Amino acid sequence: MSGAIARLWRHHRAALIGFVLAACVTLFFAVRFMVFTVYWSDPAHRNEPPQPWMTIGYVAHSWKMPPETVANALGISTLPDRRVTLGELATSMGVSEEVLMSRLKAALAKLPAPQKP
Repeated sequence: MSGAIARLWRHHRAALIGFVLAACVTLFFAVRFMVFTVYWSDPAHRNEPPQPWMTIGYVAHSWKMPPETVANALGISTLPDRRVTLGELATSMGVSEEVLMSRLKAALAKLPAPQKP
């Protein structure tokens, strides 16, 4: 086996490097996909009450809605460019975390219950 790899290294170095890089990228995204799937398939992560450490995207995914809907509920017209936590967002808006969380909880309570398949 090592003889075949040595031969590939000598004669097809660029192709071997490309293959190894592609295999590493594929493995990275496969593991990321599996972790994401296992995490979000846990019922404890669905419809979680908002916490200051959460991002808009996390709340949106937990409640199965577009991030724009969560942003609108918070009174934001556009989504932030980076992953901003709700606590950081409250500070930048000049309101307390409790006020922002209560605003978001009230908006989420008005949503219809998700349909079960």
